[in-house]
Amino acid sequence: MSDEAWRLKFEPLTAVHIAEILTWRYEPPYDIYNMGDGTADPVGLTEAIDYFTQPEYHFQAMVRRPEGDLAAFCSYGPDGQVGGGDYSLPALDIGMGVHPANTGRGLGSMFAGAAIAYAEQTFNTPRLRVTIAEFNLRAQKVWQRHGFVYAQRFVSHVGKRPFIIFIRK
Repeated sequence: MSDEAWRLKFEPLTAVHIAEILTWRYEPPYDIYNMGDGTADPVGLTEAIDYFTQPEYHFQAMVRRPEGDLAAFCSYGPDGQVGGGDYSLPALDIGMGVHPANTGRGLGSMFAGAAIAYAEQTFNTPRLRVTIAEFNLRAQKVWQRHGFVYAQRFVSHVGKRPFIIFIRK
């Protein structure tokens, strides 16, 4: 599917969006991005809503128009950081989750481009930063195509997985 066939609208995540995100399931090795256990557990949903609606994380739904379906979501701020990395350089961290049906289809550049454009229009920041699991070469290539460059490799505190931080000025 080409980028031209997609029109994305940014809007704050709602409880309905969050409930849907908790059901998203990725195939290994991307299953590290699964949130929750995939069920409609009311306690888990309440905790997720509390997290995703924290103002400092600036979560946004990326809704496909005119269909209205949740295509992806992103965060702007400390949610995009992974414990163990050096985040002392001032930058706006971008975190992103893409609906599993939209992964591996060549749409990553469109989603990243939209997230970058939103960040540049919304926040006053000297640079943008993304943190990507080292194995996720697809995501690394997408963000590098948008001008992000390698800044640091580290092992996360939780899960002990290697991650890479990329910066764009």
